[in-house]
This record gives sequence, C-alpha cells and structure tokens, in this order.
Amino acid sequence: MTVTTPEPSAVRVELEPHHAEIVKATLPLIGANIDEITKEFYRRLFSNHPALLRNLFNRGNQAQGSQQRALAASIATFATHLVDPALPHPAELLSRIGHKHASLGVTADLYPVVHENLFAAIVEVLGAETVTAEVAEAWDRVYWIMADTLIELENGLYSGAGVEAGDVFRRLRVVSRVDDPSGAVLVTVRSDAPVNFLPGQYVSVGVTLPDGARQLRQYSLVNDAGTTDLTFAVKPVDVTSTQPAGEVSNWIRANLCVGDLLDVTVPFGDLHASGGEGEALVLISAGIGITPMIGILEHLAAERPDTHVRVLHADRSDTSHPLRERQHELVEALPNSSLDVWYEDGVTAGTPGVHPGLLNLAGIELPVDAEFYLCGGAGFVAAVRTQLGERGIPTERVHCELFAPNDWLLD
Repeated sequence: MTVTTPEPSAVRVELEPHHAEIVKATLPLIGANIDEITKEFYRRLFSNHPALLRNLFNRGNQAQGSQQRALAASIATFATHLVDPALPHPAELLSRIGHKHASLGVTADLYPVVHENLFAAIVEVLGAETVTAEVAEAWDRVYWIMADTLIELENGLYSGAGVEAGDVFRRLRVVSRVDDPSGAVLVTVRSDAPVNFLPGQYVSVGVTLPDGARQLRQYSLVNDAGTTDLTFAVKPVDVTSTQPAGEVSNWIRANLCVGDLLDVTVPFGDLHASGGEGEALVLISAGIGITPMIGILEHLAAERPDTHVRVLHADRSDTSHPLRERQHELVEALPNSSLDVWYEDGVTAGTPGVHPGLLNLAGIELPVDAEFYLCGGAGFVAAVRTQLGERGIPTERVHCELFAPNDWLLD
C-alpha cells in the first residue's frame, strides 16, 4: 500500500468531513494498539536511522518507554481534538512540543522520516486489510495537520530567536560550577553578547558521552536575563528499580570543570511569567521543578520587586531541597512574597511555614486572580492541579510543565 504524502505547506488545517468520520471510527482501534504501534515505529526508526537515537532522542527515556508513551499521547490527543468540535483547536496544545523541538534543533526534514516509519508501523501492527487506502489517507491527513502546525510554530520560534532553522547550539565556556548541598550542580556558561530570555525558560545542553553518542537534555535557567551569563541547575539522576541513571546529568557531575566548553542552545520554553505590573503570582514546585521558579523569582527581584507572589515547594527533606538557600534569599528580597514548604520525611515541630508530608493546599490562602505556575513530576502536577480545581482556580490561570517527555498529558 502506498500513501501519498502531501507537502506540509499544502495541508489544510481542518479534517475533511469524510476523513473525520473515518478517524472517529478507527480512533478506538488506533488507541487500543498505540503502544504496540509506537514501539514498532521506534524500532524501525532507529534501525533505519541509528544516529537519531545516539544524537537526538533521549536514550534514557527510550529505555524506560516514556518517549513511546509520549508519542502515543500526542497522536491520540491530537486526533481526538480534531474530530471533537467541542474541544479547542489542537494548535493551541502544540506550543509545549514546539518549544521542546526547537530546543533540540528539530527541522522540517525530520517529519517525512517520522511519517514513513510511523505509517509502516501502523500497517505492520494493524494489518493491510485493516489499514485500507481510505483509513491510511485519513490518518495521513491527521499526521500532516499536526506536523504542519508544529513546523510553522518551530520556524516562528527560530525566527524569533534570530537563528536559522535548527541552528540553535552555541559552544560556550563554563565560567562557574557550584555544587549545591542538595546534590544539584549549578553551571554557568558565558556567551559573547548579552542573552535575552523569559523567566522560566530553559536551554538544551549537548554532551558527547564516552561511547561517542551526543545526548541532549533540557535545563531551566536560574538567573535573570540581560547578561552574557546563562546559569542552569543539573540534578543528577541515580539509578532506581524503575529508571536508569541519568547519562548526561551524571556525566556533568563527574566530569564538568570550569574552563570546559559546552554545547548550549539559545533559550526556549513556554512556561514563563511574562505578566504585567500588579499581577499576583503563585509558584508551585516539587524537587528539581524548583528551577524555573527560581528563574522567575530572580526576574521579579530584579525587575518587579513589588509583585505579590506566593511560593509553595515540596521535597523529600530539607537536605534534598535544591537551591533552598537561594529560594529563601529571593523570597526575603520580595516584600510582598511568602514561602511555604512541605517535606515528606518530616520536619522539626514548630518551624514557621514548614509542613510535614505531601503538599496540601488546605488552609493555604490563594489569590484567585493570580497566575499559577506549576512544575514537578507527573504525579505531583496532577495532584496539585486537582487541588487547584477544587479551590475554584480557573484552568486557564494554571500553567504547567513536567520535566519528562509526556508533557502532552497535562492537557
């Protein structure tokens, strides 16, 4: 079976009615088999293009299967939104993916490669008798509407950053390394000219590992913009029963020294506090999810010190709490701010603003007209979003990010 692939620029932004009916009818079948489809897709993709696994995709996420689940979620969610007129247009959901792609230097020429291997996987799993020409054509259109939207978004991000498509990496010298008591490593690199970015954004860092693979990871910026320095925090990921050790984070901890050169991108990311004067903020984080919040606090201290800001953070203990001292310093520097923390392993009784257990918003005063910024693991984000909903906080005021490949699931 041959599927004719339209050029992305020629694809319509809506499904034709007959395509929508086919997608509706086959979505349950695709959904039921999407995990198997995506496993077969990645098997084919990396077999045909092994450099993608070595130099673009996160090998740790592939080993866990989390990247496969991320793709499954994105395709199923996008198709569902296309065929349900009651849901918002899916273009609104693609910003997070577009920023991640831009931070990796993804360009339009990757999309036909993904298309070829994905559709071969669909036919392999479901069978040619199920994936008829009409079914293939409808899902082909879904793919290219999604791809076309992302390509346009990514090109806009590249243009806004003042770079050619995909030309995002710069080789910068490490001018500072600070080992935080929590185990995180604060790295500062210096560029030739001042770098502008929005508070809460991140950079991708490329590291060539001992086996020659060049792996990329995203790290939030924890300094304010406008200088030649970029500072980001790396929390080494230790091996557990459910995840491999972090290749890049542990390499940085063991090897990176002042004076080294490091590949770092221009900043991207759509979780940023860019509101105006007088807008109250609530910053909620867990673990290393504190880093974009530190970046936001640095910006507020430098540019908007009168902002009303409520800072809430959850961690295992005070010793595992990344950038704890800097967080306290920044809150103290903002006269209209307050800080509450929760430590799962318990706290010393009577410590003001410090609570035992998991983060619990009961009894915490929340300004309903504030903008809420939330970052942490998937379970934490889901639990806090539920609590915010129970408190009557409108979903449009809650801005989230996961440090994981399944950000799509937030929507």
